[in-house]
Amino acid sequence: MIGMTAEGETAEGEALVGGMVNAGAVFRHGALVERPAPRTARALHAHLRALEEQGFDAAPRPIRLTADGREQLTFIPGDVALPPFPRWAMTETALRSVGGLLRRLHDASAAIPVDACAEWPRSLADPAGGTMLCHNDVCPENVVFRDGHAAALIDFDLAAPGRAVWDVAMTARYWVPMVDPTSAAAFYPAGLDAPARLRILADGYGLSLQERAELPGVIEQATGSCRAFVAGRVADGDPVYTQALSERGGWQRWDRIQEWLVAHQEMFTAALLG
Repeated sequence: MIGMTAEGETAEGEALVGGMVNAGAVFRHGALVERPAPRTARALHAHLRALEEQGFDAAPRPIRLTADGREQLTFIPGDVALPPFPRWAMTETALRSVGGLLRRLHDASAAIPVDACAEWPRSLADPAGGTMLCHNDVCPENVVFRDGHAAALIDFDLAAPGRAVWDVAMTARYWVPMVDPTSAAAFYPAGLDAPARLRILADGYGLSLQERAELPGVIEQATGSCRAFVAGRVADGDPVYTQALSERGGWQRWDRIQEWLVAHQEMFTAALLG
């Protein structure tokens, strides 16, 4: 979850902040971004190049892998929203554009064979699997905006094969957001109408009727995967995730979110299909 907001110059270059996975390890050198290379870097770089060949120009272009285990990608200029998220990033126009950008990604990805030899990360991957490489982490910190519209996606580290509806569900968690009002109040502007915003995201994406009917249940499943992801990081002693869990209400917050999703599933389904 890497944002493209500059923090300041260091000996390594201009530090970029945002997100949690590679906190403090991403630097800009002019037109290039250098960051820790994911385990799937070679397969992922091939996929990013194939996306460009398919006409998808809204992702970083891979440049090279370095001998010390880092990767270089092109820097994408624009604005990235960091928590607490500003209102400009949560407008209906912005939300609809996120859905449209994700659809463009999926249309391009669907035409690219998935590298079956790569060990794609499973932590946030669709448990049902799939034949298309999904992003799996379209959070505000990973979307670059220009003039109020989503213009590019960054940080494909958690990409893995899956279904389109899974990627939409993961995106909805962050952008609607699909969390209870108490949790939302800590990071999002007041007054966001979750059912209406879920419909806007689905409309922006062009989600089918069948996928709309499935989406609320898939969001519950995706939320469970995200909780398990955090639990794994905390169990491994990751200080960033341990601190965030403590500051954001602990496991009680996750319980509250899941209960809220279950209690409102019919409302979300009605909004999507109405």
